[in-house]
Amino acid sequence: MFAVRARRMAKQIRKRNNRKTGAGRRWSQRVTEESDALTLEAGVFTKRTPRQIAMSLKRSADRSRRRKSDPYRSAMSMLTFFINRAGKGLSRSRKQKLEKAKVELRMLYGKE
Repeated sequence: MFAVRARRMAKQIRKRNNRKTGAGRRWSQRVTEESDALTLEAGVFTKRTPRQIAMSLKRSADRSRRRKSDPYRSAMSMLTFFINRAGKGLSRSRKQKLEKAKVELRMLYGKE
């Protein structure tokens, strides 16, 4: 009787722990989707060229009412955040494309 109860309790504890870690594992996705930085277009980081990524971020930053700072800063911080956190498992070529998107973004805003 005691062994059955102990197994059941252990299972409940594992389930509870899995729930906690499961919610914490996707915090960067939640930030990307719900952040006050800006409202992003769907699939912005999967666009084909760095220019398209930068233009989409610029469009989103210029239109967004949710951002807290100027459009350039919001767009650049979201791109940097994605590279550093959300894109943890990026391939080398994708990461290079996103880094080039930073350069494009600077050019679009006349910062370089």
